[in-house]
Amino acid sequence: SAVYLQIEAEVQRRKELIHQSVERRAIISKCYKPKHPEVYTLQDSFLAPEFLEIVRFCTSPGADLQGLLCYLESFSDKRIYRLPVFTEEFCQAFVDELENFEQSDMPKGRPNTMNNYGVLLNELGMDEPFLTPLREQFLRPITALLYPELGGACLDSHKAFVVKYSLHEDLDLSSHYDNAEVTLNVSLGKEFTEGNLYFGDFNQDPSPVPQYIEVEHERARGLLHRGGQIHGALPIASGERWNLIVWMRSSAIRNQLCPMCNRKPQLVPAEGFGDGFTAALAEEVPQTVDLCALG
Repeated sequence: SAVYLQIEAEVQRRKELIHQSVERRAIISKCYKPKHPEVYTLQDSFLAPEFLEIVRFCTSPGADLQGLLCYLESFSDKRIYRLPVFTEEFCQAFVDELENFEQSDMPKGRPNTMNNYGVLLNELGMDEPFLTPLREQFLRPITALLYPELGGACLDSHKAFVVKYSLHEDLDLSSHYDNAEVTLNVSLGKEFTEGNLYFGDFNQDPSPVPQYIEVEHERARGLLHRGGQIHGALPIASGERWNLIVWMRSSAIRNQLCPMCNRKPQLVPAEGFGDGFTAALAEEVPQTVDLCALG
């Protein structure tokens, strides 16, 4: 009974988070004055020329996986890939904007239960003008070739946030997997030492003795990996590190099986993308996206 009560309390907490986030976004939209308003709307000039070249290849006739892999840095057999994403100039301006928001008196939600420092980008109003076009126009052609069995061609929602690590705040991140089919993790800066990411097994295929690999962060470059890949972050030794995390979801995949509780989803109404599940109504397209109450 004690466990049941804990689960019920967690379900209620998650339901309340949705409404609290909507309230914060309304206040921020009305009261916050951005320092760099230009970074809120995605522009091609923010993207590394090499990244744009990769996207051009992926959208060209006859593009295939082997051709794409020539543009990417691969790590072991875990299907983890590094690629340039943003320009250095954009990363600097974006981090400066995030620091300006952090120093303001605006209400702030935190990314998740594991990261205590960072920014939920939907609360800053960045979903529609920045993140959705990034996912749909630029990332989806790449993930369609890299992760077809995970819905890479139909990633139709996301959760995006920035996490911050520093010596007197969060130092590291313990092993976990993401509530996502595919994750993009981009190092934005600033200056730091250590803090490598490490990757273990895919959660559906654990081995008796997991084999871990370490991957260094490179500023303005991102890592694409399967959301179910066990991973974590080692402690930083100095400085401050900011990372953009985009959890990309495919409702076609997760409507069949919740990736977190490994069951057929039991849905409750949610604002916006929710957790990326969809529930088709009898004769109309749903106006909201739902989330799994147990996820």
